[in-house]
Amino acid sequence: MADVKNSKQELVKLMKEFLRIAPDLYLPAISIDPVVFSYHNGKLNVLVVRFAGSSGFGLPGGFVKKNEDIDAAALRILQEMTGINNIYLEQFYTSGKVSRYDKKVIRNLFIKRGLELPANNWMEQRFVSVCYYALVDAEKVMLKSMPFIEAFKWMDVKKLPRLSYDHNDIIGKAVSRLQSDLDNKLVEFKLMDETFTMKDLQKLYEIVYQKKMVRTNFQRRILNLGVLERLDKKYNGKSHKAPYLYRFARAK
Repeated sequence: MADVKNSKQELVKLMKEFLRIAPDLYLPAISIDPVVFSYHNGKLNVLVVRFAGSSGFGLPGGFVKKNEDIDAAALRILQEMTGINNIYLEQFYTSGKVSRYDKKVIRNLFIKRGLELPANNWMEQRFVSVCYYALVDAEKVMLKSMPFIEAFKWMDVKKLPRLSYDHNDIIGKAVSRLQSDLDNKLVEFKLMDETFTMKDLQKLYEIVYQKKMVRTNFQRRILNLGVLERLDKKYNGKSHKAPYLYRFARAK
């Protein structure tokens, strides 16, 4: 799960091309802020980016094409960014406070890369952001170069620095929504292997909820969902202690 950095030359090229095509291609005043979660090494991580000319981090984002549905735009942005085609996305929030808008932040992104912006240009307008969350397997992510972004980084959600705009607040809302959705969306998230043990599944829950769970209580909770099929025991050399394997029920 290595971080990805774009060269300055590549970044300037991407920014120039975006300035050229953006007004004709994208809707004005609306953006997409995806909160991309992953679980790795016992942590719930979120994908953040460092913008050109900035020392801080924020959420990756994108824009909606004029002939594109908003949900389709969110999926396209995540596919282009991560290289993953089969992503479950959930819209959970719309961020539109006037206080989140700062024209100077956008202008500095370009000035520090030697690019000029005309007054009242498309990029400096106020944007309302539609927010989605996704939960992905970090090992399958192949991060791609994007306009305005110098570097991608995975960060532990419990150790986030102060992010750009209102992005800390957006991530906090995304964590709460992910926790409340996990039972009902467990199969759709497609985060488990074809077969898995109850311990494997409990680990996922503990990472998402960021707390330890009692094994017996957790097992009762999951079995009551009715989404699992129990298979043969997993052989580990001690057959009487081998855990059962499970898979998601086909009909569910």
